[in-house]
Amino acid sequence: MARNAQALRRRTAEAIAQRSEMTVRTRTAPTGLRARLRYGFDNTMSRGTPALVAWLFAVTVLLVVVFAVIDIVSGMRRDRIGFWEAAFQALLHALDPGTVAGDTGARWTFILTMLVLTVAGLFIVSALIGVIAAGIDARIAELRRGRSVVLESDHSVILGWSDSIFTVISELSIANESRRRPVVAVLADRDKVEMEEEIRAKVPDLRGTRVVCRSGAPSDIDDLAIVSPTSARSVVVLSGDGAEPDRDVIKALLALRSLLAVGEGPRVVAQLRDPANLEVARLIGRDRPGGISLLDIRETVAKLVVQTSRQSGAAAVYRELFDYEGDEIYFLEQHPLAEATYADAQLHYDQLTVIGVAEGSSVQLNPASDTVVGNRSLVVIAEDDSVLATAPRSGAAVAEDAFSDHVPEQPRPTHAVVLGWNERAPIILRELDRYAAAGSTLTVVTEHGTPGVPTTTSLTITVVEAGTTRRAVLDEHVPPGCDQVIVLCYSDDLDPEAADATTLITLLHVRDILARSESSTPVISEMMDDRNRVLAQVADIDDVVVSGEIVSLMVAQLSEDARIEPVFHDLLEEEGSEIYLRPAEWYVVPGREVSWATVVAAAARRGETAIGFSSPRLAEAGSRVGVTVNLAKGETVVAEPGDRVVVLAEL
Repeated sequence: MARNAQALRRRTAEAIAQRSEMTVRTRTAPTGLRARLRYGFDNTMSRGTPALVAWLFAVTVLLVVVFAVIDIVSGMRRDRIGFWEAAFQALLHALDPGTVAGDTGARWTFILTMLVLTVAGLFIVSALIGVIAAGIDARIAELRRGRSVVLESDHSVILGWSDSIFTVISELSIANESRRRPVVAVLADRDKVEMEEEIRAKVPDLRGTRVVCRSGAPSDIDDLAIVSPTSARSVVVLSGDGAEPDRDVIKALLALRSLLAVGEGPRVVAQLRDPANLEVARLIGRDRPGGISLLDIRETVAKLVVQTSRQSGAAAVYRELFDYEGDEIYFLEQHPLAEATYADAQLHYDQLTVIGVAEGSSVQLNPASDTVVGNRSLVVIAEDDSVLATAPRSGAAVAEDAFSDHVPEQPRPTHAVVLGWNERAPIILRELDRYAAAGSTLTVVTEHGTPGVPTTTSLTITVVEAGTTRRAVLDEHVPPGCDQVIVLCYSDDLDPEAADATTLITLLHVRDILARSESSTPVISEMMDDRNRVLAQVADIDDVVVSGEIVSLMVAQLSEDARIEPVFHDLLEEEGSEIYLRPAEWYVVPGREVSWATVVAAAARRGETAIGFSSPRLAEAGSRVGVTVNLAKGETVVAEPGDRVVVLAEL
């Protein structure tokens, strides 16, 4: 039995070895001529439509030559012809089946041979049509994927995708009206056709600007090269809606730096959501003149909310100055006012409002009235940059006897109410504390989030965790005598539509509570979607700050002129001069018709710069305030109750 077992094991091992040898022979690639020819043919066919067309052409030539030789050698024709004529006749039979019908009277052998050629030609022509059609379809599909290079120069490039892209494109289209054939190139990791359709739906009027969309990752150098950033006028990097949007922005900035030469290239503007990432973003742009213009979305929106909450109508002023509709901020470099003082410069131009002076990257808004302008540029508000060179001089008279002698009031303790909470709320509370008088109080009511109240010096903050859409809660915590109400959206916990819907419900309750007590408390709201601002007008609130819209307006302005960055900084910071809407009777005698130049001179006497006029008479339907800026010096105004002058002034 032992011998039998050994024999069985030996036979089993031999069988396994044979199977292994067969498997190895099976897996070994063939190396014969046929295999090599097939391998070469496969490689040729994998090159796409051009290779297929070339093969069909070669087969057609071979077919024509073979049948032409057969025709001549066999003597099937009744008449004798040369090779080239026979080849041409064979080509006609291969391409046009109707040619056979003209062979009547010929020998049957010739007709049969040409019929075979015609059938073979039908297969070749059919294959050729199919190949060409497939190639065209593939090319169209490739174009729809948005992978072709944008061959443009002096264009604007937008990297990334968010809801703010529509405001940026709209503003750039307005700024490009004076340019010839302007182009905006968009690169985002989205489908090209979907991007184009969404832009057409939300920005229907591009005012002659052509928008080119390409699909790709802005952080990929090869994808980034598709939109030709090296030849662009400006590059805007948007912060997306992903989990780590700042990370994508920083990677896109690194990719830009690798493509752009040091000290050259377009202006670069980037959005960031976390202030902690500002420093690393600045390091990326340290080799570029002026660096990279960075906008911290969280801090910018928070400061705008605070500025507008302190006085109704301020949001309309900021929107007027930050967008390209109406009047905006420019720099006037060539002027005859080198020997003039700042007070004289304010009255010099009829349709320009001088708000400061600039030298290099340094900007000073609302300097002292006796400041000599010198060789510095003037910071002005104008309808368009095209009017700067031909701005007419003012001839309006100043009626000094119409000046008012109002004594400014001393700051007093206030009480504010904040309804809602999000990541910008701590910054808002810190900013409110900077402006608050000692002894001021503030109540925070929220039903979402965990409020992290910052340390304050002038404000005493109380947090109430309760539903901000419940009427009983609002009746208890929104007293008629409060000085300001700020309604924040729950952007951290709800989607944009749900957050705005909650905000609208809160606004309706708050305005009804204040209306019943006949209180004039200003109500400021923050929203996510600009389309919901129209709905907010039903609540009859004072101002709405749309988070993405305001920042997008600033991004568009910075992409056109990086010098405006310090102007934005000064307008939003506590230090220096800011925008205020103050009663008109502080400047001129009420009820008297005076020129706007008189108001400007009255403000200059107080160390302020008058830039606009606010009146309920100027309000549009659904709004409580109406604001106009950059009035002509010769235009007349009458100060009535409720009218206010928009000025740049220190607190």
